[in-house]
Amino acid sequence: MSEETTTTTKPQGLRKTRVGVVVSTKMSKTIVVEYVARVPHPVFKKIVKKSKKFYAHDENETAKVGDKVRIRETRPLSALKRWELVEILKH
Repeated sequence: MSEETTTTTKPQGLRKTRVGVVVSTKMSKTIVVEYVARVPHPVFKKIVKKSKKFYAHDENETAKVGDKVRIRETRPLSALKRWELVEILKH
């Protein structure tokens, strides 16, 4: 019997991306991004804004407060950081 050695790599899953505004850059290599989602209220169905803050890794410290940025989900980098900066959309 011939044994084939095939190496199959698991495809990397789809990672969530979010677009938000940088609200803090006071930490080293870390930015705080505020993401605002427009979702319907569970009972009244009116569209309401729901905001959440994400801690994201900014390796080169290029983002500034007020920038519109895109972040992507990644493996846990610290106790709070689970996102990384992908690109700066608007200064």
